[in-house]
Parts: sequence; structure tokens; C-alpha cells
Amino acid sequence: MITAIVLTLVLALVLVQSHLFNEQVADAKTKVGELDQKTSKNDQMKTHTALTKLENETGYSLDPGSVNVEEWKQAKAYSQQFYDDSDGKFSKKWGLFLAYQSMKVDIDPAIAYELLKVETGNTFDPELTGPETKYGHAYGMAQFMTNTAPWIADMAGVSYSEEKLFDPYFSMTLSVTYLDYLYDKYGNWDEALTAYNRGIGGLKAYVSEKGTPKSGYSEEILEMASLHEL
Repeated sequence: MITAIVLTLVLALVLVQSHLFNEQVADAKTKVGELDQKTSKNDQMKTHTALTKLENETGYSLDPGSVNVEEWKQAKAYSQQFYDDSDGKFSKKWGLFLAYQSMKVDIDPAIAYELLKVETGNTFDPELTGPETKYGHAYGMAQFMTNTAPWIADMAGVSYSEEKLFDPYFSMTLSVTYLDYLYDKYGNWDEALTAYNRGIGGLKAYVSEKGTPKSGYSEEILEMASLHEL
């Protein structure tokens, strides 16, 4: 009889302790959840602030209202990579801008970066003027000609002037917009990059002659872009 009572009391005590433990666990989970939510909100606010600051400094829209914290972290990582790879010639601010703009349209930022490297001969000079051709000169970091840049600027939703061709943020905006357009048009990077380099008409002539859109230009950019790993 006494043993049964003792067992009952022990069982009751165990149940009470188990209930208290479960309450403590649930309370801890709630606190962790609240902390995670607070941390996430703080990260979003910091990202929004950073994007707004970069937007104000560059004068180009980065859509800070649709903040993706993870993408911003990736943009910062790419920015550091590009800065190191260029020996400091490609500024971290440029890297942030290029990476975020590229990711917004699902383009690998490394492809956009390597294209600018090839176009400028690894100088990243925003005031670069290319050699004279029968079509004229190409200007700026992305090497656009005056017969191409206006309609790409219109597609990008930014105003055009010849002076802007030497603005690095204008060049990057146009290059990402044009790459996005070409990739949507062809569905592969060899055609898109060769068309960027030779023009859409030039791509057709090249494929007719070589039987493939793969070019030294596209191969170099894609190979070098593949070396950028986060």
C-alpha cells in the first residue's frame, strides 16, 4: 500500500517536472524565434539603409524597397572578390552596384565583371575610348558606341547623353541591361557574349563563317567567370 502511494507520488512528480521542462523548452524556442525575427528585421533595415545610400550616391535605382538580405550579402562578397581580382582598380562600390544589378535580373555577376575586364583590357578605365572603326569609337567601361547606347539606355529606363558613356554606373547599367536582353534573345552565353562583342549582325556573320557562336571572347569571359566562387 505504501509502495503504491510512493510510486504514485514519484510518477506525479515526474509528470510535473516533465511539464515544467516542456514549458521551459517552449519558452526558450519562443525567445529564440523572437531573437531570430528581431535579427532578421535588423538585417533588413541595415540592408535597406545600405542600398538607399548606394542608390543616392550613384543616382541609379537599386529598388531598396524590395530588400533581399542574402543577395546583399552575396553582392558584398562579389564586391570584395572583384576588388581583389582587379588589384583595387574595380572599386568595392562598383562591385556592389554591378553585383546587385546583375542578380536582380538573374545574371551571374562574375560574367558581367569579366566582360568589363575584357572590354577595358583589365584597366576598368571608365573614360576609355576604343580604337576607331568604320562604325566610330566605343566609349567607357562597357565600350558602347553612340549608335547602340541610346536604345539600350531607353530599355534600361535611364536618360542618355554621350557624356554619360564615361560614367561607370551608366556603363554598368547598360552592360547588364544589354546582357539580359541578349541572353533572353538567344538563351545561351556563347551567342549572347559574341553578339555583345560583334553586334547582332556580326554574330550572324560569325556563325555563318565558323559554324558556331563560340568565340575567343565568349570562352575567355565564361572561363574566367567560372573561377569566381563564393
